Amino acid sequence: MAAIPFHYVDLRAFCYATEDEKRVEDALRTFLPEEYDVERVENEGHHGDRIVVLSARVENADDVRHVLSVLSALPELDRVQSELDERVDQNNSLFLRLDKQAAFGGEPRLGPGITLRAKVEAYPAKHEAAVENARDTLELLAEEDGPRRDAEA
Repeated sequence: MAAIPFHYVDLRAFCYATEDEKRVEDALRTFLPEEYDVERVENEGHHGDRIVVLSARVENADDVRHVLSVLSALPELDRVQSELDERVDQNNSLFLRLDKQAAFGGEPRLGPGITLRAKVEAYPAKHEAAVENARDTLELLAEEDGPRRDAEA
């Protein structure tokens, strides 16, 4: 099992007053290992409405691998890989927005609702090295999960 060059992955979703909190948490859990802790912070919107922020930070190497393996099943993976230069910032963090509704159905897809920030390891800590590490990791995980992805199609 090759090392995954990521320090951590942060996932976050907002649950608005019109949404079922359990469903939003289930959507977030699509990307998390089983039984993973999800933090809950209750806030108030501008008009007094309730907004719950659900989040998780994944730091353990095996758990980070799990999250990235789920991402490697994105139907838009080729698009993500072609946009890595823009999706990895100067602090070597990879950013994705994931579809909350699709995630509730167990399907990882790009879209609105869940934000993902993954800190990419890069030595030296240069943008180009981080982009290359992210690209190599996503390609490796897509190859490892290839038979499973083909069976699902």
